[in-house]
Amino acid sequence: MCVGQRRKTAEQHSSLDCSLPEEPSRQSTMSRTAENSLESCLRLLSCHFTWNLLEGERSLDDIEDTVCHQGEQQKSEFKATKSNLLAYINHHRGRSQEALACLQRAEESVQQEHGDQAEIRSLVTWGNYAWVYYHLGRLSEAQAYVDKVRRVCEKFSSPYRMESPELDCEEGWSQLQCGGKHVERAKVCFEKCLEKNPKNPEFVSGLAIASYHLDERPVPPNPKEALRQAIRLNPDDQYLKVLLALKLQKMKEEGEGERLVAEAVERAPYATDVLRGAAMLYRRKHDWDRAIRLLKRAVKRLPHNAYLHYSIGMCYRAKVLQGQKGVSDGTCGEGEDLWQLRGHAVDHLKKADELNGNLPHVCSYLACFYAQAHQYEEAEYYFQKEFSKELTPVDQQVLHLRYGNFQWYDMKCASKAIQHFIEGVKINRDPQVTEKMKNKLQRIAQTRLSRRREDPETLHLLAFLQKLNGGKLPVDENSERGLASGRLSPSASLEEE
Repeated sequence: MCVGQRRKTAEQHSSLDCSLPEEPSRQSTMSRTAENSLESCLRLLSCHFTWNLLEGERSLDDIEDTVCHQGEQQKSEFKATKSNLLAYINHHRGRSQEALACLQRAEESVQQEHGDQAEIRSLVTWGNYAWVYYHLGRLSEAQAYVDKVRRVCEKFSSPYRMESPELDCEEGWSQLQCGGKHVERAKVCFEKCLEKNPKNPEFVSGLAIASYHLDERPVPPNPKEALRQAIRLNPDDQYLKVLLALKLQKMKEEGEGERLVAEAVERAPYATDVLRGAAMLYRRKHDWDRAIRLLKRAVKRLPHNAYLHYSIGMCYRAKVLQGQKGVSDGTCGEGEDLWQLRGHAVDHLKKADELNGNLPHVCSYLACFYAQAHQYEEAEYYFQKEFSKELTPVDQQVLHLRYGNFQWYDMKCASKAIQHFIEGVKINRDPQVTEKMKNKLQRIAQTRLSRRREDPETLHLLAFLQKLNGGKLPVDENSERGLASGRLSPSASLEEE
């Protein structure tokens, strides 16, 4: 069952380490020798418990959100895939009965959608059943499912696993849902499938989607062809059209891309994956209003999707920045509309944070909005909440920049600003962010020296900057401008990345 608020889990442990406490009858049910034999067999099964799906940077919350709310597999034939993944997730959350219920739904879906291949298509589900029962200490039932797998596999001269494009396809979709480094494995799975059946629409779609998500890696000679072939074989799959449109947009072929998006949205007006992809295309064009309309249509279908609320919040944030730029350059005045936009941005970002506390930058964005509204206690709360997260070095560096801005421009606390700018410079992962903080430190130092030449903290800061720059101080022609008043602009802490 998908829920917004989830408790912490020991999700990084191996599958066997996640087992529940043993039932008293465990040893009487099966001898230790037989249990060891069962465990060895379990490791040979091809299923979610042996595919290492929790390895990588994504949390169990992220994977569950993807499976529950963002699935690229909207069609009925993917019900078994989704149910198997949810069973695996429920097991790792300690919800064994929910896991078994999901596996029952997966079995039923296989019978309905793949009756002619039911035995082979059920092997993954039976393997998952065996693992769940093993962890419950119901070893006889676990052994029964292992035996079911063995009887099918022996027909193909293999005791516990077999080479089958259907099994590779199931793993491919599962790896794809887990994202990150798993996408490369998904691509390999679909390539294996296509070696056996090069015209299978499901296999072609899987490879096209995996290749799209690997877009930042070395690009194939014709990056559009995989998606075009998938569309030819799956003409009713509107999500594939959206992916092709996004690809065309990157290749500066926006005309065809927009036609494809319009067609996809018209034919699948409530498909959330289509709406999200279409919104992405318009966000890249800075057409925030159209993106917001599409995302709001999607969030009506999935009100507990943190990523949708985050995307809407970011669109409103972009509109706020756009409006503030107009205020600063004198092309428009700050009116009620800008405050309404800020309110919409805060509402959706807060909702995203409530639903998934692991989303990067959300809390610091909220903190900056509250700082703009002079609600400094709320701003401090969200900054500290962001600091409490496990952040990448790049995200840590950006957070030090934003918090340093907050301390300098809003709280007028130069010492804390210096401390955080120095911490950010030491991280030194993003050259642009590093340079911004070095320049700010230089400006702070020059401003303070103009007031008190022998300030020890300032002299220490200058020594730090000289060391960073090989004995020279970075030159900033604007060192005095803006800092004398303690503020660059009303949006300094909000818009700076």
